[in-house]
Amino acid sequence: MRTGPKNLITDVAGVSIGNAHDEKIATGVTVALFDGEATASVSVTGGAPAGRDLECLAPEAQVDAVHAILLSGGSGYGLDAASGAQAWLRERGRGVVFGRAVIPITPQAICFDLINGGDKDWGRYPPYRELAYDACDAAGADFALGTAGGGFGATTADLKGGLGSASVVTSAGHTVGALVVVNAIGSAVVGGGPHFWAAPWEIGDEFGGLGAEAHPSTALAWKGRPITPATTIAMVATDARLTKPQAKRLAIAASGGKSKGLRLAHAIFDGDMVFAASTGRRPLGDPAAELIEICALASDCLARAIARGVHAATALPFPGAMPAWRDRFGAA
Repeated sequence: MRTGPKNLITDVAGVSIGNAHDEKIATGVTVALFDGEATASVSVTGGAPAGRDLECLAPEAQVDAVHAILLSGGSGYGLDAASGAQAWLRERGRGVVFGRAVIPITPQAICFDLINGGDKDWGRYPPYRELAYDACDAAGADFALGTAGGGFGATTADLKGGLGSASVVTSAGHTVGALVVVNAIGSAVVGGGPHFWAAPWEIGDEFGGLGAEAHPSTALAWKGRPITPATTIAMVATDARLTKPQAKRLAIAASGGKSKGLRLAHAIFDGDMVFAASTGRRPLGDPAAELIEICALASDCLARAIARGVHAATALPFPGAMPAWRDRFGAA
């Protein structure tokens, strides 16, 4: 199995990623921009989801394509981010055209990062609209992982969370990529670490090369027990040309990557969801067989991206902040 040249979701042709964050507030936004537009759908598996323009991604809905997808901190306040991306796209004439009106389609998911130590007293309006605009300006093929963008303020049950990404190339030559904000209710590591739950799917030493724990602990713990909202939000993309129903199937299959990379996911106070997008650059040769492989590898890719996000994170500079994997196991 091999990754794309950058081992990032931007290995998928037609995808650019931009990050922006506010260090004082300890939150941020990540935006995926598409060259033109992409076919997309979403799978919502958490018990407490919050998003924007999700209904239009249903296979039976009229909207055929999207222009950006956003992953943001801020809980419900973070939903302002989509407006910033819309403004950026509209200024450039990118969107669905109705007469003289241009309407960019910018679905979004948010995570809960409101009690991570940052100063959330931002005044009348939250900063997410402007952060998203800045993230669009910054979008490109290279972007930071870990404590960056929508993952800036993210945490897990026992370690600092963050923004992760990974890619893989299928046997038919299609590229699949994953992007994730790891703000999980559970843990990405086995028994407190350093081994990652995603170890069986690691390619090379992309998150330390430690291999799998021979006798993993199955003890269950979660963030803020008994109750703290938490969300792992993600996107997978491929250059394979998919229909909207096929994109829905990809989103559903990719959601399984959370259960490979985390213990636990899809809880009642989670807003877990996964977007799937197709840039349509490469037609499917054998539609059934190639889609099955794309779905399977997208699930693996998301698990790897989860581990990479935690592996790359750095701790927030606040008293009592969650330690980073590198603080505890940097020499591992």
